[in-house]
Amino acid sequence: MTTNKITESAIEELAIELLEKQGYRYIYAPDIAPDGENPERDSFEDVLLLERLRRAVGRINPSIPANAREDAIKQIQRLNSPELIANNEAFHRMLTEGIKVSYQKDGADRGDIVWLVDFNNPENNEFLVTNQFTVIENNINKRPDVILFVNGLPMVVIELKNPADENATVNSAFRQIQTYKQAIPGLFTYNCFILISNGLEAKAGTLSSEFSRFMASMPSNIKIHVRILTKVTVQLFFIDFLSMTYLKNKYSKHVILYIKNDTIITNA
Repeated sequence: MTTNKITESAIEELAIELLEKQGYRYIYAPDIAPDGENPERDSFEDVLLLERLRRAVGRINPSIPANAREDAIKQIQRLNSPELIANNEAFHRMLTEGIKVSYQKDGADRGDIVWLVDFNNPENNEFLVTNQFTVIENNINKRPDVILFVNGLPMVVIELKNPADENATVNSAFRQIQTYKQAIPGLFTYNCFILISNGLEAKAGTLSSEFSRFMASMPSNIKIHVRILTKVTVQLFFIDFLSMTYLKNKYSKHVILYIKNDTIITNA
């Protein structure tokens, strides 16, 4: 096999295959689009897979009444600051600290916390890999290559380029991500990591990372968002990234909350 036979779609298929081997379930995004065979979105502007999120929140928080769980979901849907980074930071606080809710129990008001991800029992979470997930925002249509959902939340966006095209570099993938952030910011409200690759090289970063801050590997002393990403290693014709092992292993520690002004904010 030679490099000139590699296509972007082949890299995408390989990435999906590898992620399936890590335990992700694959769904072809057009199948669950509003006009798909099994729609899971009311409109193309919707980026949350709400029924999957509701089921996950129910599994993780069984002792909290359904109306309080629904209130927690509405809170993450109401992140509507004009600043994308502000929305993303607010979401990460909810993700890592839980969402405060209140409800009536035995005639009295009770406060509680709703969790979106089960950190104590990682097997209780649902992991999906999708491709060709179309998002339309302000009449602008964009379709990132691969999106990873955890409990119905679009936490990782992956942009892939064809290594046979000399202009298709990781830098061009990064520029494409910047276009997405401007055109469909709603998708990135819930983003934890961005991965860019041309099949020969891969880099990972966060929403606010400049290109120079995207890393080919993660320093060992950095704890990773939602324990999703363990390492990024790319060899010719073999991409090994976004391993679920980090999430599933009981020894995993805490997480980065977000990166602000190129400073890692962590609760570890």
